[in-house]
Amino acid sequence: MALSVSAVLLMLVVVVVLVRRSTLKVSHALVCALLGFYLASSSIAPSIQQVTANLAGMLNGLNL
Repeated sequence: MALSVSAVLLMLVVVVVLVRRSTLKVSHALVCALLGFYLASSSIAPSIQQVTANLAGMLNGLNL
C-alpha cells in the first residue's frame, strides 16, 4: 500500500510540474488519468502491480 501511495504522489508531482511548465496540457493529463483508471480495472492490472513491486524491490536492493 505504501508503495502505491508513494508512486501516485510522485506521478502527481511530475504531472503538476509538467503542466506548470506548459510541456503538458491539462487535457493530456486528464487523458493519462483516465488511462490509469481504465488500466486499474482491466485484467492486466495484477501484472502491472507485480512489475511495479518487483521494480521497487530491485531499486530498494541497490547500494548507492
